[in-house]
Amino acid sequence: MGNIKKLNFIVIDDSKLDCFIAEKVITNTGKCDDVVSFVSAEQALESIISTEQAPHLHTIILVDIQMPVMNGFQFIEAFEKLGTDVIRNYTIFVISSSINENDLKRVDNYTSVKQFLNKPLNSNVLGALLSQY
Repeated sequence: MGNIKKLNFIVIDDSKLDCFIAEKVITNTGKCDDVVSFVSAEQALESIISTEQAPHLHTIILVDIQMPVMNGFQFIEAFEKLGTDVIRNYTIFVISSSINENDLKRVDNYTSVKQFLNKPLNSNVLGALLSQY
């Protein structure tokens, strides 16, 4: 069999418990090279800006919508201003417990967002997501 392509992950959620659960689910897939969690979207954005990522590496970002200071939508809007050289190395999945129809529609307005996922993250949802890579 060929080499399994491993991915990097960034989890952005103000709930430390949700970050912990996501890290465990991601790590258990065997497709994870590295996973980093942030309880602040601002810190995650600063990390993305300051980290020079190798072009052959791809990172999946899981971002919660409802967070204080900088919410998920504000994060995505700031992220999409970073330029093509940065954006092409990432794929964003919004993960939320929100069932607000306006949130679901709003997610579709962002080119960098691949899909809306419901919380809590579990191995079935993540497996379906990773089957695309």
